[in-house]
Amino acid sequence: MNTTDTRRTVDAVWRIESARLIAALARLTHDVGLAEDLAQEALVAALEQWPQSGVPENPGAWLLGTARHRAIDLFRRNERLRQKHEVLARALDLDAHVDTPNLDAIDSEIEDDLLRLIFTACHPVLSTEARAALTLRVLGGLTTEEIARAFLAPPATVAQRIVRAKRTLSEARVPFEVPGKGELPARLASVLEVIYLIFNEGYAATAGDVWIRPDLCEDALRLGRILAGLLPTESEVQGLVALMEIQASRLRARTDSSGEPILLLDQDRGRWDQLLIRRGLAALDRAEKLSSPLGPYTVQAAIAACHARARTAGETDWPRIAALYDALAQLMPSPVVELNRAVAVSMAFGPAEGLELVDALTEAPALKSYYLLPTVRGDLLVKLGRGAEARAEFERAAGLTSNTRERALLLARAADCSDG
Repeated sequence: MNTTDTRRTVDAVWRIESARLIAALARLTHDVGLAEDLAQEALVAALEQWPQSGVPENPGAWLLGTARHRAIDLFRRNERLRQKHEVLARALDLDAHVDTPNLDAIDSEIEDDLLRLIFTACHPVLSTEARAALTLRVLGGLTTEEIARAFLAPPATVAQRIVRAKRTLSEARVPFEVPGKGELPARLASVLEVIYLIFNEGYAATAGDVWIRPDLCEDALRLGRILAGLLPTESEVQGLVALMEIQASRLRARTDSSGEPILLLDQDRGRWDQLLIRRGLAALDRAEKLSSPLGPYTVQAAIAACHARARTAGETDWPRIAALYDALAQLMPSPVVELNRAVAVSMAFGPAEGLELVDALTEAPALKSYYLLPTVRGDLLVKLGRGAEARAEFERAAGLTSNTRERALLLARAADCSDG
């Protein structure tokens, strides 16, 4: 195998094994930052050695064994941690003459390790941006450059964000553990928020020259599926997975061949991924059986399911969607939810009723710079034959978005408006 092929293999192994590797090391060292450093050292060793020695039969075990040996060597060299070394050496149970550890003894703990790592990376002591970056790094296996591209931030900024996040976790002495029952709901909400934030940035990029980033959606989906496997009886975890599966099913239909956005009601539903829809509906069924009343992610998944079940846009059950948005507004009241509810009401009961609800939101501080408010208002004005007003709203929306594809779409819609 040549160097290029080996590099591709190492990259693939890292994507698959990095989260498990860092999770196992974090449990043993009680330090996420140190765990990632050790994992990275093992990766470098693989890049150096595998081109000559060949890829091991069990590459994940090789990486873990190398990282564990590096850990014990580090503690042996560090005088300040001599006493800790003795404790950790016993915990690591290392034999310096064994090249590849037997993973059977720790296989049963891998799932717990991953769950601990998820809750640690998404700890509320960190900012939302830091949680997202750290999660993509230690659980998604993304490089700093890949995370920077995803969020359109300078790589140096993302690198500093990750370093500060690891330092904050260490200084705050955040325990590497699954929170207890009393703390679990709030901590789980933090985890779900981060995963959905990552998904949404892929589903509708807030800035840049592309409207969707499917790779980012796939990263979020993978994290969500892992979490659902680790916490199978948590209804909101199942609800979030259902929501992401169903939304991801539309990705191929959301843009045309040149990357221009295609709105939901204009999409070719034959391009929707039916496998993802089936997976999403199955996850929604699990969520609904696990909890009553339903949580906000499950309600949003139920809304997405209404679209997924409709064979054509005209068959969409808009009264049910409006009712679900009523329920969502009770669970998580916000101007954005009310705006979405107004759209559903307009589709179910007419644009005049929808516009009345939208007009009530125009002074909401949270929506002052939100481009979708004038977008929705413009759409309703078009349906009411008020073209000149609609054009002004689309132009205002275009000035508020940072995504060039979205801006072009809004300006085109403004140009199509007649004076009416």
